[in-house]
Amino acid sequence: MTGNGAPGERRIRGSRHTVGDDGIPLLPKRREAGASFTGAVFNLSTNIVGAGIMALPACAKVLGVVPVFAMILLVAFLTDAAIELLLRFSRAGKTATYAGVMEDAFGRAGRVLLQVAVAMKIVGVMIIYMIIVGDVLSGKSSNGVHHHGILEEWFGVHWWTGRFFVLLITTLVVFLPLTSFKRIDSLKYTSAISVTLAVVFVVITVGIAVVKLLNGSISVARMFPEIKDLASFWNLFTVVPVIVTAYICHYNVHTINNELEDSSQMKHVVQTSLALCSTIYIITSFFGFLLFGDDTLDDVLANFDFDLGIPYSSLVNDIVRVSYAIHLVLVFPIVFFALRLNVDGLIFPSARPLSSNNRRFVLITVTLISLVFLGANFIPNIWTAFQLTGATAAACIGFIFPAAISLKDPHGIATRRDKLISIVMIFLAVFANAVAVSSDVYSIFNDD
Repeated sequence: MTGNGAPGERRIRGSRHTVGDDGIPLLPKRREAGASFTGAVFNLSTNIVGAGIMALPACAKVLGVVPVFAMILLVAFLTDAAIELLLRFSRAGKTATYAGVMEDAFGRAGRVLLQVAVAMKIVGVMIIYMIIVGDVLSGKSSNGVHHHGILEEWFGVHWWTGRFFVLLITTLVVFLPLTSFKRIDSLKYTSAISVTLAVVFVVITVGIAVVKLLNGSISVARMFPEIKDLASFWNLFTVVPVIVTAYICHYNVHTINNELEDSSQMKHVVQTSLALCSTIYIITSFFGFLLFGDDTLDDVLANFDFDLGIPYSSLVNDIVRVSYAIHLVLVFPIVFFALRLNVDGLIFPSARPLSSNNRRFVLITVTLISLVFLGANFIPNIWTAFQLTGATAAACIGFIFPAAISLKDPHGIATRRDKLISIVMIFLAVFANAVAVSSDVYSIFNDD
């Protein structure tokens, strides 16, 4: 930490620019046009609606429709409360990054802990993105059944339609160029396309489900869970890490706020994004489960590989899978942006900003992309990845760290309501995620 800035900030030598301790530049509004409200909403929404939406129908299969709706809304409410706490303590401590807020409250150890958690969480999520893209293009095997990918259906099974080669080409031709931008606002147009494609996926899924419901080929979705024994009861908690992970966007909130033309709008940006994403989540979980019932896979996109019983079924299947694969490809650079900055801040805490050092920028980018690529080829199950990241790093980033900052209250600004919500956050995060992990371990060792 150098210069005369606030804790967690430093000056760029020879410049009036200030950057956060994880390398995020605090752009002066008068020297460069700030981001618009709409652009900020698209960027934050894109950060939220990623791979998590693909696992929500499976959550509905486990919980039933009513409890999963309640869980989605509860996590959205707690996410809004956590982000509001972070922004308020950021202003009080004159810091401009999540890591800066953690350092202000808990010293260097707090900053390092946050950066490690963010790195773990984002790596896990981006591995999930690549896994899903691989599922869509090259197929997926589940319970002894192979679900064909688009390239396999179009061109047959060849070495060049295999998962490793397809992901390698996608990484080099698509992911790597999109992760080369140095400002997150440069991605506002791809973010707008990404959110649009997510909506397209939802609209098509709803349309198919409604048509099949009207013609009587599917039944009404189960409203509540089926609890047959103690194991099935504990299994209900396994969806908590998945839904928590689906809302994690905290590490990019400050970046978006720093680039916003009018930072006083950030509260409304967050609430608008959460409302939009919660609506998409609720609709997707309901109609995805309604459409596939108890055959719903952990990656619902893999379900779109058979005759749906509607006209032009094959074409509709391809549109659904391709549109959402493109959505994930466009989400990837937004999420990667935060990963790169946090890893740089963790490894080079005293170095000049990453955006001003091309060699370090390229080295970190290529190394992280390579790590994610390897993980996507060796970790084929998105549900397991969601469980691990959601129950550990995501729970810390989303709830435990913001609540701990509020309870520590380094500036004496936390209200009684803030501290009550913080206690609830920590209890739910620790209890629910501990039970989820325990249930997964129990299932692994008692699987017949």
